[in-house]
Amino acid sequence: MDPSQTPSRSGNRLAREHSPYLRQHAHNPVDWYPWGPEALERARAEDKPILLSVGYSACHWCHVMAHESFENPAIADVMNAHFINIKVDREERPDLDQIYQGVVQLMGQGGGWPLTVFLTPDLRPFYGGTYFPPQDKYGRPGFPKVLASLHDAWTNEREKVLAQAADFREGLGELAAYGLDAAPAALTVEDVKKMGERMLRHVDPVHGGFGGAPKFPNPMNVSFLLRAWRRGGPAPLKDAALRTLEHMALGGIYDQLGGGFHRYSVDERWRVPHFEKMLYDNAQLLHLYAEGEQVESRPLWRKVVEETAAYVRREMTDPRGGFYAAQDADSEGEEGRFFVWTPAQVCSVLTPEHANLLLRHFRITPQGNFEHGTTVLEVAVPAAQIAHERGLPVEALERSLASAREALFGIRERRVKPGRDDKILSGWNGLMIRGLAFASRVFGRPEWARLAAGAADFVLAHMWDGTRLSRSYEEGGGRIDGFLEDYGDFAAGLTALYQATFEAKYLEAAGAVVKRAVELFWDEEKQAYLSAPKGQKDLVVATYSLFDNAFPSGASTLTEAQVALAALTGDKAQLELPERYLSRMRKALEENPLGYGHLALAADAFLDGGAGITFAGTREQVAPLLEAARHAFAPTFAVGWKEPGAAVPPLLQELFEGREPVGGQAAAYVCRGFACERPITKPEELAARLMAPP
Repeated sequence: MDPSQTPSRSGNRLAREHSPYLRQHAHNPVDWYPWGPEALERARAEDKPILLSVGYSACHWCHVMAHESFENPAIADVMNAHFINIKVDREERPDLDQIYQGVVQLMGQGGGWPLTVFLTPDLRPFYGGTYFPPQDKYGRPGFPKVLASLHDAWTNEREKVLAQAADFREGLGELAAYGLDAAPAALTVEDVKKMGERMLRHVDPVHGGFGGAPKFPNPMNVSFLLRAWRRGGPAPLKDAALRTLEHMALGGIYDQLGGGFHRYSVDERWRVPHFEKMLYDNAQLLHLYAEGEQVESRPLWRKVVEETAAYVRREMTDPRGGFYAAQDADSEGEEGRFFVWTPAQVCSVLTPEHANLLLRHFRITPQGNFEHGTTVLEVAVPAAQIAHERGLPVEALERSLASAREALFGIRERRVKPGRDDKILSGWNGLMIRGLAFASRVFGRPEWARLAAGAADFVLAHMWDGTRLSRSYEEGGGRIDGFLEDYGDFAAGLTALYQATFEAKYLEAAGAVVKRAVELFWDEEKQAYLSAPKGQKDLVVATYSLFDNAFPSGASTLTEAQVALAALTGDKAQLELPERYLSRMRKALEENPLGYGHLALAADAFLDGGAGITFAGTREQVAPLLEAARHAFAPTFAVGWKEPGAAVPPLLQELFEGREPVGGQAAAYVCRGFACERPITKPEELAARLMAPP
């Protein structure tokens, strides 16, 4: 190896990268490259296979594999001698991650991170997996054995390797466009109900959520259960959704002291989580719990939303306004250490009365429910039960609990906090803007809309130049051109923010972002959206934005934004591509609604033909009507208002034309399919109209 290419004490090439995840590997003895021309050209020049490792900063098993293998000099020597080693932050390059996750899926594995894939110099994969241990264990081959075997195959059985690579490339091409060969057909309201009932078959009837362990929140699918119920589906749809919200809110997946949700639960009861906290999870869950409040108001929903919004402001907001990406699961070298407790720890910092109360409420025992006799906090004994046992009023007991929790939180704040990935992703910021803006409307909390507006203003100022949206902002600059999910998520966030603030600049920005997204990503031949901009040079196959996973696909959020823009501007042309795309995807939605949860939400809104409510009157006059609308579960209706006498931007002229107060009273104009009903002036009448079956 050229001495200039040998990792040094000052770090390898990743030391110069902006991504916190890549910098975590800057002092590995591995000769890492970031993804880019330098690495790809060296692979071709030296005729060496590429070892591609994909992960993200909050990924626990990524840290484990790094410690066991990438910090091991002997393993690193083998990697450096026989492979060109490339590290990718999947949060920076979701397109690469999407493509190469297909390798392990084609191999019959489930996918996940860390993702480890071996490629030919021209980027065709020939072998892959996720986590590899340093020796054979967990039913997985040891990483050194894998490296030796693949080096031998590349050296002595090249034809077999290339044949395997050809098969994988063909398979990846089929996966990338899966379902796009179906005949187009129009989606109907009956389809929505059937999709909800199909989802319902997979719901855990005891603990809520979908399937067994490990259990993910899947907020978009829970939300769709409510949509199908709203369309006239059976009551168990609503019951399943609210049961899920309740069990998650009381379980260990929710941070009972600091607010916010961890990524998923390792058990079916939501008790013990993987402790990383992701911006996109909390964004979607804010939105979902606000919907729960509209469906059936409960103090628990308000508590979760208030505490999660406080967590986002406290831990995840950059001083300039943008939102950070994630927090790690680990601190001080242990997963979950920041979040777990023992009885001795609780008793040493609280008064005996408060300590006994929390030990009972959260069932903190010497045996614990996690590692080393520690306990993940869950609401095991409700406040009402403890109050009954002690003969106290529930309100008094709840005040004591709140005081004890606050004291314990203060002690926890002195611990070493988990690491934080401080890059600002435009798409994930869009999801949080969407969640905060909607929650601010539902709960009447304008400060949450201001928090969302701060992030929107940051992205518009630093990551959007009118024609290009950056994916990531780190260390003073926007980096990497945005992908479809960035454009779609941000546009959806902007349309939600307009409805919380009624500031036209956000709607105008949403229109510009959507227009540019169509230019960059719409494939006319396939009648679908590409994940990466047309003509992206470093992809082994073109890949389409189809499935909704832990976060929605860009095609789903862009479709949502287009439908909202149609409702808010009266521009029927905004529904043209949603109609074409949804008809293309109808069969996939019908057969596998769990895989397209957010697209199903967008489809449900599309069925109402750009539904909207326009309010006419002064802010003071329309306040009672807005209050009625914010309490109603009417998720397919967008809302618009302008100050009387204020200039109307061209984008909104059609929306407000002819819509005036009635007889000196504020009025609400309810419209569907670009046709408006008679104006409504009484709040109770508006509430009844919005809550009526659609």
